[in-house]
Amino acid sequence: MIKRRSGAFWAKGVADKKHSTTTENWLASMAAAERVSPPLRIPLPMPAADELRILTTLAEVCQSTAAVAATGQRLISIFTPDLEPLVYDNPQVIEVLKRFVLSRSFAKVRILVRDHTRHSGSSNRFMSMAKRLTSYLEIRILLPEHYHYTSSYCIADDRGIVYRLNAERWEGIAAINSPPLARQYLQEFDLAWQASGAHFLRRSASM
Repeated sequence: MIKRRSGAFWAKGVADKKHSTTTENWLASMAAAERVSPPLRIPLPMPAADELRILTTLAEVCQSTAAVAATGQRLISIFTPDLEPLVYDNPQVIEVLKRFVLSRSFAKVRILVRDHTRHSGSSNRFMSMAKRLTSYLEIRILLPEHYHYTSSYCIADDRGIVYRLNAERWEGIAAINSPPLARQYLQEFDLAWQASGAHFLRRSASM
């Protein structure tokens, strides 16, 4: 059962799945292949175990995104409408993501974005990092059939999550260790990710 601090928030009821997802199997195989280095510690007042932290400001979103990403060992999945430079160009978030991919041989960051042109100029530090580290950071464009997703979230492995129902607002939740909640949105992410990859392969084959 997910604990939560006082205050209203939204969250769908979730339950652990009986069968592992493709992403979970990948995480397990990678964990067996390499010894994991200690995660970067972010000194933030994040709740312990499966408690949720309620977010209301940009500063809280950035702090929580850095803290959750720092717990990642193999995989970070980011769902964002337009790369959100106020969040992902934040120096602390950039540093955590850079350390994540450079300190682990099998680390991977997946980014699903609807509009990659809006903030893709040379001044965008996240995009500059992604172009330099293409083996570790992969960006895919969301297909139109998934445009009804209005949320924004960052998931570390299949446990930590920062989630905002409306990407245009800062209200949301964060949890360092909430597998049921993280896996619910990771499953949603995987479906959209795989669809975007299949579309790219079809286009490449027809060229």
